[in-house]
Formats: sequence, structure tokens, C-alpha cells
Amino acid sequence: MRYIGEPDYRHGSPHTLGILISNLGTPDAPTPQALRRYLREFLWDPRVVEFPRVLWWLLLHGIILNTRPRKSAAKYARIWGEQGSPLLSITRAQGQAVAERVARRMYGPVKVAVAMRYGNPSIAAGLEELRRAGARRLLILPLYPQYAASTTGSTFDAVSHALSRWRWVPETRFVTGYHSEPAYIEALAASIREHWAQHGRGDHLLFSFHGIPRSYLDQGDPYHCYCQTTARLVAEHLDLPEDRWEVTFQSRFGKQQWLTPYTLETIQGLPDRGVKALDVVCPGFSADCLETLEEIADESREAFLAAGGQRFSYIPALNTREDHADALAELILRHVQGWPEADENYDAKALREAGELARARALAMGAKN
Repeated sequence: MRYIGEPDYRHGSPHTLGILISNLGTPDAPTPQALRRYLREFLWDPRVVEFPRVLWWLLLHGIILNTRPRKSAAKYARIWGEQGSPLLSITRAQGQAVAERVARRMYGPVKVAVAMRYGNPSIAAGLEELRRAGARRLLILPLYPQYAASTTGSTFDAVSHALSRWRWVPETRFVTGYHSEPAYIEALAASIREHWAQHGRGDHLLFSFHGIPRSYLDQGDPYHCYCQTTARLVAEHLDLPEDRWEVTFQSRFGKQQWLTPYTLETIQGLPDRGVKALDVVCPGFSADCLETLEEIADESREAFLAAGGQRFSYIPALNTREDHADALAELILRHVQGWPEADENYDAKALREAGELARARALAMGAKN
């Protein structure tokens, strides 16, 4: 293996704190070809599909990648905007907002990059951007509030794989989740209150989270528990009685049992339970994407109305809300404590002088730069 080195490294160069903000990913375009590339990378991840590799390769390449891309492309086309994928454009805006907040609170230089676990910009590309900026300390923040092996764990794998190719490996910290962070919970509650104030309040509030196979929970994945905790804390902030809210799981894939109750089946049954006006929020998604804009705001709405419901209201993800950016910035600032850039005694002048002295010594010993 050839490692990524720094043959042009200049001795005495200042160091930077690098922050990588990542999300799940998106195809490059709403086309079958782009979806095939994206789904091949996504569905081949062993963290996502825990299945014997040889058999899964045959199913993936023999059936799924020959049928699913065209269907998925049509769905992506319905949500694609002028700036491309909503998930990518929103995540980039989130990164900029967080970078501005963190920079104001830091004492030393900091660089923020945005990456996607699947698709572009890749985790490796985001890390390379930080490496070229001189980052010797890295904080990784996957935008998954509730830890799951198939999301947060997979991001850790990708970061580890990318860094395994670096010759000079930086200090690295990894945020594994923030499902019960007070600022995150309050931002969710505030977004729901504001939505109610503007659009009215439904009879029932449904917390819909992305599903995972039930077997993952049985083998110790904490995701289900974290989803329940998030929903309960938000409901408490809203003073909601237990019979006015519930948790469901969406985006089932394949024939095996996933976490239940299923979102679509629950929504279809709510009118028979007397719920005529339904509000749905998806706290596990930090940015609106195919699963919220198409699966919930579109398909689930149609299913509810067809089942006898009268009003369906999707409450948007936190996206670029100010309180969301504040919460993420606070999370970052807490996790970088103890590093030089977060120290109020950071002395840029002294570090620059020390760097110049170190470079002079290196040059005297024969260094090229």
C-alpha cells in the first residue's frame, strides 16, 4: 500500500483543528445510472446489510441493481431542486452555519468540511480537504442523533479506512450521537410548537424514525432505545399526554422483520382509531431528504387521506434552523475541550515564533523545506 504523505511539508507550519460533518449521502443526479452507483456503494456496506457476502453480491448485482435504480431515480426526481439534492445542499448550509459559530468561539484556527458516507463528496475527500488545511486534530460529527451501527458505526469505518492510508495520522475524536442532548431536544420541541402555531395542531403526533432490521436490535444495537428516548423527551417538553403521540419506524427494505410498529401501517390505521388530523415529525433526520420529503410528506400523506384522514401535516426536519446550528456548535465545542484551539490561553504569536524557530533548526539539519 502507498500511504498519503506530505513530501512538500514545510517545517514549522501552523496546525489547525479540523471538523468533519457528515451525513448519509445522495446520488449525483436523479438518474438510473447515478442511482446504480450510489446504491451499489450503499447496499454493499456490510454495516447496512449483514448478510453472507457471496449470496448478497449475487442478489445485489443480479436483481436489486437491475430494478431498484430506475424506481428510486423517479422518486429523487420529484424532490430534486435547483441546487441538486436537498440532503447535500442542506448539509452544506448546516456546515457553513456551524463553522461560523464555532469560529467565533474558538481561540485558534479551525476548518470545517462536509462529507457524505456514500456518494460525493466522500468521507475520504472531506478528510483530505482538512489534511490540506493543516489539520492535526480531527473531530468527526456524523449528523445522526441516534447511534446505529448501520449509520454512525459505518461512518467510523469509513473514517478509519481513510485515515489508515495517511502517513501522518492526526489525533481524532468521534461524536457517536446526541439523542438526548438538551439543546437538540429543545430545538425539536420548538420546531413543533412553531409548526403548530402556523398550521394548527393535529389530534396526534407521530415520531417516525428510519428503521433497521429487528435482528440488529436483538444483537445489541442501541438505536431503538435512543429513538424512544428522543421521542419521550420531546413529548415531555411539549406536555403531550401518552395517548397523543407514538413512535414508528419507516423505510423498510427486504422481507425480514424490521423495527415495529411500521410507519405506513400505523398511519393507515389511525383514522379508524379516531385520528382525523395527523402531525408527523422525523427526529432522526437532521436534514430533509428522500425519506422525509417523498416517503413521509408525499406517500404517507396520500395513505392517510385514502384511509379516511382529513388533515396530514409533515413537520420539517431541523435543517438550517438557528437553534439547530447552535446545538451542533455547542456539541462540537464540548468535544474539542482540551485541544489547543479551544484553550483561552492559545497564543498564536508564540506558536508562530516557535514554528519559525523549528523550521530554522530543521533547515540547518538539511531539511528541504
